[in-house]
Amino acid sequence: MSPPVGTTGSQLSRGRWAFAFALVTSLFFTWGFAYGLLDVLNAHFQTVFHITKLQSTLLQLAYFGAYFVYAPFAGVFMKRYGYKRGIHMGLGLYSLGAIFFWPSAKFQKYGGFVGSTFVIGCGLATLEVAANSYIAVLGSPKHAAARLNFSQGFQGVASFAGPMIASKWFFLGKNATTLDTVQWVYLAVAGLGVVLNILFFFCDLPEITEDALTAEIAEVGIKDVGPFWKQYRCIFGWVAQTSYVGAQVGVAAFVVNFLVDQGVGISQSRASQLFSYCQITFTGGRFIGVVLLHFIDPALLLSFYGICCTAFAIGVSQATGYGGVGCLFCLFFFESICYPCIFTLGTKNLGVHTKRGSGLIVMGVGGGAWYPSAQGALADAASTRRSYLVPVSGYIAMSLYAIGLVVDQAIKNGFRFRNVDEFAVKRAAVSEAYPASGLLESGESTYRTKTPDSEKKGSVDMVEQVEG
Repeated sequence: MSPPVGTTGSQLSRGRWAFAFALVTSLFFTWGFAYGLLDVLNAHFQTVFHITKLQSTLLQLAYFGAYFVYAPFAGVFMKRYGYKRGIHMGLGLYSLGAIFFWPSAKFQKYGGFVGSTFVIGCGLATLEVAANSYIAVLGSPKHAAARLNFSQGFQGVASFAGPMIASKWFFLGKNATTLDTVQWVYLAVAGLGVVLNILFFFCDLPEITEDALTAEIAEVGIKDVGPFWKQYRCIFGWVAQTSYVGAQVGVAAFVVNFLVDQGVGISQSRASQLFSYCQITFTGGRFIGVVLLHFIDPALLLSFYGICCTAFAIGVSQATGYGGVGCLFCLFFFESICYPCIFTLGTKNLGVHTKRGSGLIVMGVGGGAWYPSAQGALADAASTRRSYLVPVSGYIAMSLYAIGLVVDQAIKNGFRFRNVDEFAVKRAAVSEAYPASGLLESGESTYRTKTPDSEKKGSVDMVEQVEG
């Protein structure tokens, strides 16, 4: 059997691995900045266009609705043409959407902003499918969640930079009621996208193929993963991601309104600044999560964080004054690891379905399209504080997914607190099952052995038991 075309992260030299990791990680900063500005524009447009909180969530509907529509297509595109071309397409759409913010601001058209945001969302959906999937498979599955948390930590850095910029230039002086600053900020964002596109064109980014990934998991005794519709961990991961992202986006969309309405004398400018501090808390939590995920099983840690998110979201909806503000900061901290953990747990060991599965999980970001609208309707009808009951449902769904994975693992192989290298465990099982050689032909699903067929059947059963 000829070796599979392409490579895997574990086959790269240390230098090429570090280069690929750093280059793809730069993409996380790109969409973190755009996302950080989005929630601030939500409040800014309420003032400039004299629209309600519910109407302002059209931005979230366009941005996250683009993920729902475009992410599956992006996964299919990269399955055929590879990660690098997918990154080029994503950066191109991202820059194009940002450029159209200029005429929208110039002619004061809220609909233009909504349309431009949709195009940006399509670009970022493509980048998320590429970057999240690439980082997840760029090495051992044991550290996939830690790697993705580290890379997405830079998304958090950019996320608090957006509100910080807004607090200085969107809400002060004449900028509080105009869009002059918005158009220049987004022209700079478009320029950043163009520069990154040029850098990726001239850089040698190693292509990690699904054939190579399939061969890698075959080497440790994992049989054919079966059709895509049977990848229940991935399908339920999409449900969990849809619910979680919807909750996260709803929480962030009304932070400025929530802080101003708390009755403790917080202005819009000060609220935007505090929002950036919330994002700093989120980012710090993500880097702390990198350390924790080296030692604690990702599904178990996600279960704990999901329960904490549920509790503090309820706290935000009920507590008044600075008590609610404190619960809000805690909520941002415990949100930190959720998205990367759901992604890596849902796409683990998919083999030939890796890119398609990545597209499905990223499609879950579309949950951010309708949660803010539901929350905005409740905020208009009751209060911003009470509207934070809406995200609670999303955190509960995410927690059930994580707890389900923990229970499933406990039933099959016993309860596991520590994070373990499953590939190493399976290789050891294969070696024990085949003492004559313990080796697989590279890229094959049969073993070199002189063991009689009757003994081989028992050995294969041992391997399949470890797979469970």
